[in-house]
Amino acid sequence: MESLAPLIASAIVAGTPLMLASLGLLINEKSGVINLGSEGMMLVAAIAGFAITVDTGSSILGFAAGALAGVLLAAFFAWLTVWLGANQVATGLALSLFGVGASAYLGIDYVGETLTGTRHAIPWLRDVPFLGQALFRHHPMVYIALLLCLATAWFLGRTRAGLVLRAVGESPSSAHSLGYDVRRIRLAALLFGGGCCGLAGAFLSLVYTPMWVEGMVAGRGWIALALTTFATWRPLRVMLGAFLFGGITILTYHMQALGVPIASQWLSMLPYLATILVLVLISRNASWIRLNMPASLGKHFTPNS
Repeated sequence: MESLAPLIASAIVAGTPLMLASLGLLINEKSGVINLGSEGMMLVAAIAGFAITVDTGSSILGFAAGALAGVLLAAFFAWLTVWLGANQVATGLALSLFGVGASAYLGIDYVGETLTGTRHAIPWLRDVPFLGQALFRHHPMVYIALLLCLATAWFLGRTRAGLVLRAVGESPSSAHSLGYDVRRIRLAALLFGGGCCGLAGAFLSLVYTPMWVEGMVAGRGWIALALTTFATWRPLRVMLGAFLFGGITILTYHMQALGVPIASQWLSMLPYLATILVLVLISRNASWIRLNMPASLGKHFTPNS
């Protein structure tokens, strides 16, 4: 039990950036837009948040800068795809490639810089046996991500605005005929998604590994995309899936520390192999995917059409 508590705590921390990014992508896809640029947005946000934190000494400003970087890139993506009608898949891939190069260039002066770790805990609960170490000694952003997940589930399932968003993703022409501005709704969804991806990237460079390393997102943006499908576009399942993938990631490090006689390359591949396996299993049931996937996902909408 003494070794299990830190493993659970580490899995929660590792799953938090996946949950943040996946929630943003889920809202994107609920509006009918697929954004494959999450990897690039997270990278740019990671260096933006890290640079601002190093220069100002404020992690709050760092998270704000990361979120803003994600929002700006998402706005650019929205202009290209929602207003100009560019192909969403090609534009998203281009955004990811741009983010990889831009973050590497912007981060040249910050390579080797590190941030001093700060201990966080919830008073009175941090000393509870087992649970205190496992659940109540995390960075505030971990709890904000959990609240955001619950708020997203409530928004989609219990509010009129959430119903309108889902209607836009299912049938934008019907929503337009009822007087809703489909493009503005999709813009708002993309900006929210960009902000979530920005927070996820900033979390990686400020909390998870408090330093800047080129390419530090390391495929988590793609895992977040897969996680959205794995969760069948439901926020609470996103939370469970994020912690599952986070646990797999931490398990690989734990196995290495225990000296398990498996090549480190195989252990490093384990989270991505798990992602591929999940997608293969899900894709076997095409009708199940169609029932849960927004009907207009990836389809451009022009108000005059």
